[in-house]
Amino acid sequence: MAQDLPSAADLLAACRGFLEGDVMDALTGRLRFHTRVVANVLGVVERELRDGPVADAAELAGLVALLGHDGDIGELNAELAARIRDGSLDERRAEVLTHVRETVEAKVRISNPGYLRE
Repeated sequence: MAQDLPSAADLLAACRGFLEGDVMDALTGRLRFHTRVVANVLGVVERELRDGPVADAAELAGLVALLGHDGDIGELNAELAARIRDGSLDERRAEVLTHVRETVEAKVRISNPGYLRE
């Protein structure tokens, strides 16, 4: 892709900004509410495009470090959950908690960063 073109995240941010500024000020009631919902969805997609690949890579790296092998992120998460349930990772509790906390924070930072206490 050419360097001088805006990214998909940049285009979404521009659309969201337009909705939150010019459009939102002209609306009331139900239409204003639905426009706010659309603006929020655009924000989630924008953050997913910008931050999702890095968050996914960090999650995968954490899973590989905890479980000792590579694989599909969904399957590794299922294995992690099973191993937490069966107690086989109890001796690595601090590592597991750190991984889970960091993963959840990254997901919340994408889906709704306002929920994070900074």
